[in-house]
Amino acid sequence: MKTTKTLLAAAILAGTPAFAMAACDYSGHREATVTCAPGTTLDTSTGSCVTETTS
Repeated sequence: MKTTKTLLAAAILAGTPAFAMAACDYSGHREATVTCAPGTTLDTSTGSCVTETTS
């Protein structure tokens, strides 16, 4: 009886990540939103925020 409960618990724990992955549609996660601090802008070539230059 104890072995059955242990095997059932192990099967449930082993299957839990599959349910979590099924809930997320990875195809829609291809772009990220970047917000830069005031006084900086996004440099698209490096993907980082750089200080704004004024001329």
